[in-house]
Amino acid sequence: MGRFDTERKEMIEELKNKGITDANVLDALAKVERHLFVDPMFVNKAYEDSALPIASEQTISQPYTVAFMTQALQLKKDMKVLEIGTGSGYQATILATMGCRVFTIERHLSLLNNARKMFDKLNLRVAAKGGDGTIGWKEHAPYDGIIVTAGSPTIPEPLMHQLAEGGRIVIPIGTKEFQSLAIGIKIKDKLEVKEVEGFKFVPLIGKNAWS
Repeated sequence: MGRFDTERKEMIEELKNKGITDANVLDALAKVERHLFVDPMFVNKAYEDSALPIASEQTISQPYTVAFMTQALQLKKDMKVLEIGTGSGYQATILATMGCRVFTIERHLSLLNNARKMFDKLNLRVAAKGGDGTIGWKEHAPYDGIIVTAGSPTIPEPLMHQLAEGGRIVIPIGTKEFQSLAIGIKIKDKLEVKEVEGFKFVPLIGKNAWS
């Protein structure tokens, strides 16, 4: 067993200790090699529970945040998931490894191109495009889950419309400095939302978020 395998095992134990219980989420995080998605400068920190800088002034979320948000979506195999903010491609890879049908949008084209190369390398079927994530991806709606990996002042209206009945959305909302994680479930065309505090994200830029 290599060094990274040991570190990944330790990361999974830490996530369990922090309250992550979804076996499918833990299994995906145990399989996906996070060190492939971080900047080579930070590869020694790949399995620490911390966010790390990537290109274009963005970050790869800390493993606990990825696990918590993914668990909150309550996903099952073959569910259709929209991700806003592809970044390094790590979160989309976790979702695809869980057997979900993944659609992801990134506004930084250099990040998008690198993520696409990674999806090809890992032989993952992930639909990825460049553009404004705050308007969603209408052609493939409705989605069983929507995950937004950047902080918005509110939940963008198009994303609410593109969520399936009974579907869930996880999105950080608040100011640019402080956000709470909104977890919404769509019931009879209305979104029932609860908020969890203690998360920090880069700002979500777009027509229906920060300009």
